[in-house]
Amino acid sequence: MRRLRRRLGRIGLHLAAALILAYTLLPFVWAVATSFKAGSALFDTALIPAAPRWDNYLEVFREQPFGLNIVNSVLVAAGTVAISLALGLTAAHALGRVAFRGRSLLLVTVLGVSMFPQVAVLSGLFELIRWLGLYNTLPALILSYLIFTLPFTVWVLTTFVRALPVQIEEAAMIDGASSWTVLTRVFLPLLAPAMVTTGLLAFIAAWNEFLFALTFTLTDDRRTVPVAIALISGASAFEMPWGRIMAASVTVTVPLIALVLVFQRRIVAGLTAGAVKG
Repeated sequence: MRRLRRRLGRIGLHLAAALILAYTLLPFVWAVATSFKAGSALFDTALIPAAPRWDNYLEVFREQPFGLNIVNSVLVAAGTVAISLALGLTAAHALGRVAFRGRSLLLVTVLGVSMFPQVAVLSGLFELIRWLGLYNTLPALILSYLIFTLPFTVWVLTTFVRALPVQIEEAAMIDGASSWTVLTRVFLPLLAPAMVTTGLLAFIAAWNEFLFALTFTLTDDRRTVPVAIALISGASAFEMPWGRIMAASVTVTVPLIALVLVFQRRIVAGLTAGAVKG
């Protein structure tokens, strides 16, 4: 009876995993299949096109500076992650290790800032960017993206800093290490998995952001990939180039998936190594 229950449990687990996998992958498979179609073939339900069209991928780069848009997204996302991690690490060290009045209130405030919808701060942020003379520049996007990446980074890293043993810091202090040395030489290696995780999530959020990128950029050479894809249009509303749109979406999604897989392996390796050493 127990063997039957175990088999039924395994079968149910495998079925649930298959359903989740199908639910997750089918939209992407459909997008890949559509990226090779054009004209009446778009209405064909076959996942493998009879006559694949590679022209959709070429037209994405011919009709607009899509390569430059990808570079803009990489620069903006990487800059946002670098600043978020640098500021978030120092803030997390202070909030997690230094006892001062109002620390809990400050943490709640940091978390509350990230809960504001983007449209609620759009007008004020637009005036700030214009006043700083950053309109239609990549630094304007980096500055605006910090609104939602920095609070998340500070909150997550603070949780990890609090979980580190106090004895490690005390031992370093006894050996004459300063607070900055403890942060960079002791805590930073231990927080590497947490920083990779938060940095990856911040990168994805900055890569996919649309509202600020649409509002704070004006010319094609300053736009990021979400805005560039949204502005792909046909001769009329009934002639949308869905094949080209899907080709652009697949082009910017596949590298991101590969990046996620690479970082996931590093996270697992870091956690496993730390567990063995400890």
